[in-house]
Amino acid sequence: MRIEDEIKQKQFKSEYEKLLINLIFTSNWLSVLQQRFFKSFGITPQQYNVLRILRGQNPKPASVGMVQERMLDKSSNITRLVDKLIEKNLVTRCENPENRRMQELRITEKGLLFLEEISSNANNGLEPFQKLNLEEAQLFNDMLDRIRG
Repeated sequence: MRIEDEIKQKQFKSEYEKLLINLIFTSNWLSVLQQRFFKSFGITPQQYNVLRILRGQNPKPASVGMVQERMLDKSSNITRLVDKLIEKNLVTRCENPENRRMQELRITEKGLLFLEEISSNANNGLEPFQKLNLEEAQLFNDMLDRIRG
């Protein structure tokens, strides 16, 4: 559906303003879809992001700072997210033997199996993007990179 119809606005000052509004609206729409999807697994999108980062580091540990640096949502409270994942036995945290102030995070076997379960379920929220062909997806990725670049 066109952004004009979604927000009941007939015109914009420019195509650039329309693009900005469209990106904000679509981002929020995708966030809601993600929240619903991950809620069915009992986690948040931010917790899923932590698990993905730790899986990428596996079997090496990751510091809390490194996970925070790689987060998609930089404003997330990493300590709270990790605590919740530890409660679910998806992540472990231990003291670094060489630097006692530094905490090492690792994904557990249960965490790895949990990510497999999520990945095998409904394409992990990718359905809206499958309306695009591969070439369109690549072009869209390139355009988003240019906007941020």
